[in-house]
Amino acid sequence: MEIFHWIHVIAFLLVTAYAVYLFAKLVKTRIGFIKLGQEAKFILTSKERRQAVLVNVFGQKKLLKDKKSGIIHLIFFYGFLIVQLSAIDVIWKGINPGSSLPLGPLYPFFTLSQEIVVLLILFGVVWAFYRRYIEKIVRLKRNWKAGLVLILLSGVMVFKLMTKGMEAVAGGSAVWSVYEPASSAIAAGLGFVGADVATALFYVFWWFHLLFLLTFLVYIPQSKHAHLIAGPANVWVGPTHKTGKLEAIDFEDESKEEFGKGKIEDFDQKQLLDLYACVECGRCTNMCPATGSGKILSPMDLLLKMRDHLTEKGAAVTSQSPWLPAFAFGNATANQLAAQGSEEAAASYDVNLIGDVITEDELWACTTCRNCEDQCPVMNEHVDKIIDMRRYLVLTEGKMDPEAQRAMTNIERQGNPWGINRKERENWRDGRDDIDAPTVKEMKKREETFEYLFFVGSMGSYDKRSQKIAASFAKLMNEAGVKFAILGNKEKNSGDTPRRIGNEFLFQELAAANISEFQKNDVKKIVTIDPHAYNIFKNEYPEFGLEDVEVYHHTELLIDLLQAGKLTPTHELNETITYHDSCYLGRYNDVYDPPREILRAIPGLKVVEMERNREDGMCCGAGGGMMWMEEEAGQRVNVSRTEQALAVDPTMIGSACPYCLTMLSDGTKDKEVEESVETLDIVEILERSVVGVKSDVTESA
Repeated sequence: MEIFHWIHVIAFLLVTAYAVYLFAKLVKTRIGFIKLGQEAKFILTSKERRQAVLVNVFGQKKLLKDKKSGIIHLIFFYGFLIVQLSAIDVIWKGINPGSSLPLGPLYPFFTLSQEIVVLLILFGVVWAFYRRYIEKIVRLKRNWKAGLVLILLSGVMVFKLMTKGMEAVAGGSAVWSVYEPASSAIAAGLGFVGADVATALFYVFWWFHLLFLLTFLVYIPQSKHAHLIAGPANVWVGPTHKTGKLEAIDFEDESKEEFGKGKIEDFDQKQLLDLYACVECGRCTNMCPATGSGKILSPMDLLLKMRDHLTEKGAAVTSQSPWLPAFAFGNATANQLAAQGSEEAAASYDVNLIGDVITEDELWACTTCRNCEDQCPVMNEHVDKIIDMRRYLVLTEGKMDPEAQRAMTNIERQGNPWGINRKERENWRDGRDDIDAPTVKEMKKREETFEYLFFVGSMGSYDKRSQKIAASFAKLMNEAGVKFAILGNKEKNSGDTPRRIGNEFLFQELAAANISEFQKNDVKKIVTIDPHAYNIFKNEYPEFGLEDVEVYHHTELLIDLLQAGKLTPTHELNETITYHDSCYLGRYNDVYDPPREILRAIPGLKVVEMERNREDGMCCGAGGGMMWMEEEAGQRVNVSRTEQALAVDPTMIGSACPYCLTMLSDGTKDKEVEESVETLDIVEILERSVVGVKSDVTESA
């Protein structure tokens, strides 16, 4: 028995050491692949990072957006952390027969807590299996890899209980105990096997427990469960920019021959860490408006394809096998590339990121709504990667959707996507004799000053339907006594559309021109009806020189005027309205309450929420330049969103974005309900209650 014991101990040490070696090498290999990317600069302080980890790793905030999956994951997350103490106890018993962890009188309570956790984990495994394979939740994959972790996890738990049960039988205490309810029940049921057989089975189950545990350890870095390591790391390092903000391109850098990111190593290390942090939970894809309306884009699949490409290219460049033990994965492409040697493999690996891995159709399907990023439990960012690849197509390869190209050309020539004469930009005022919306030049002639610059935007200036929004806002500012001015024909396109499409060069030209005009006229406060302009002025223009300027969305200013008593809604509107959240106002800037507070202040108006609202609200389909491109695949996104609005039986659909309003108006026409369901901007609804005028909103550009 002494020889057997030492063989057993030596085997344990060798097997454990080998598994730990494989685990360490796998982690190191993937860190090496991530380091192929460009150096990243982070913006969070240590305090913010600790807060992010507490909230999103230990608090599981994002995961609990889906209550059922969140609870399952909470069981697995905390259960697996806690049960490692029990695993140590079981291993201890195998190395030191007849003993246990030296916890003294606390040991019975320790075993009770551990067995409760084990049973909870097994319950979680059954629940997870049911949701994935019986209920068949659409966003969850059902391949063998997805089921392997459930097998490994349940194996560790079951063999732990069997080991403890056989220990009790071998020790002659095969009776049920309240402190070990599960394992003692096993012992009581199998007490007939006898001490010798129980001792043998103890070691059999002990080894199965150990091998399942170590297999899981080796499996983690080379599976979706790499997120157990990369996920917390990703949350800790945090974003490299403010929410939704894009990285600027330095066009004065003469060393650059390409713009955008066309190779996997062009992305920064944080972006590559995202790829290994992906949980493969499908929450991003489940909320994506492109996926939901039948487009080819799946945010999760985009990251996974980039991850697999990074793994293969990393293996080719570094000659490090990403799949271990190597003898078990001889047919894996990445391992074969690693075996060739870096120079030969790098030369032979001619897979293009854009084209072979990610298709152009995927990149052009994104509306940049950030619903994917809002849902991601490990803080992955999808949109910046898509925009970076769009930039490569547009700026380096000269490829762009023809309709998007037409819009870009029109913006370059006339400052608006339609190509309407730039000198007509201030003509939107002509339809309303009851408003006073002077240009900066006209204010100077009057020898008056203004507090706010009203940036009307291309939609408010040229689109006939959106002109009514601009006019309603000007009317209410007049009613409230707000001194404001417009740039008129001096106003340029904000640059949001070119930037999101990928034409960074045009965006920077427009930004420079607008900032110059703001500074020339000593602008200190900007208000706009366009959430896209609001976002880009507030979060992206400062990098290009816009300083000491306060930026407001019109709903923010309107609620301030209401609360100050400068506007008073008095006319009842006996309507039922549902409000659609603009992505660039909501998810990009966390402005959810002002529009709703305005609606609630209007007498007679009943506000009902769509099933998808606030941060879960679905995109209208216009963002990311999609306003100017035709949807050819699947259902139109705006129609899907309109159907969600109509499901709550409104008589009005409200919006706070001219792009959204256009898309929702088109949606009601598609559903043939435009006569019974009005689509209005918040400011138009408020104007009806304050002024008592119902303007004609049926005309569109």
